[in-house]
Amino acid sequence: MPKQKSHKGAKARFKVTSTGKIRRRRVGLNHFLGKKTSSRKRKLGSTTVVAAADTKRVRRMLGE
Repeated sequence: MPKQKSHKGAKARFKVTSTGKIRRRRVGLNHFLGKKTSSRKRKLGSTTVVAAADTKRVRRMLGE
């Protein structure tokens, strides 16, 4: 039976840290930036950890 392929879209969007957590980019920093405050845009620029409810699904897509 052939190996299971990882989801290429998920591979580009998520990164597994050394402790095993999954990091993702925050949404809302692509367009309509004129109406957002500088502090809001600064906070959106950082990364965050994937929610616990979604980690199992993301790990499966990453082929783990």
